[in-house]
Amino acid sequence: MFLTLSTSILPILPQSYPQKLQFIFRQQIQPWHPSSTLCHEAAAAVLRLAPEKFWEYSKTLFEHQKEFFDVNVVKETRNETYRRLAKLAGEIGVEEGKMYELLEVGDKPGEDGGLNVGNGVTDDLKVMVKVNRLMGVHVTPTVLFNGVVENSISSSFTGQQWQEWLDKNIK
Repeated sequence: MFLTLSTSILPILPQSYPQKLQFIFRQQIQPWHPSSTLCHEAAAAVLRLAPEKFWEYSKTLFEHQKEFFDVNVVKETRNETYRRLAKLAGEIGVEEGKMYELLEVGDKPGEDGGLNVGNGVTDDLKVMVKVNRLMGVHVTPTVLFNGVVENSISSSFTGQQWQEWLDKNIK
């Protein structure tokens, strides 16, 4: 859905629906795909370091998503996956070293002795999860229109179907 929206729909929104539609993309972690959490953390790191690159990085992640599916990450450490995610960000102009610094999980307890120390975007991720829970979002993709879950839109929607739906519902 992201690739369809980013290539077919988002470019025409300003001309087709001037000041009538605001598009908000919220990340939704799928805990049954553990490596998706790492990808969402990487996107959050891009938001911190180079927010203007977020859409481009999201598109890059979707284009490379199979590289981060379970069978392709199972034999590497979490930090090794973060290195690959930071490298992808480096390819679009985000500073790779700073990105990895935000993502890396250390091997020392926190100042308070805690062992689940997280990384530089853990708190960002917590906010994303809380917001989605409050909105009633539990699966992906979930589309909301005027703040209400719109179940008629599916992940297989084509650009044409999106256009028809928007023409019908945007007044």
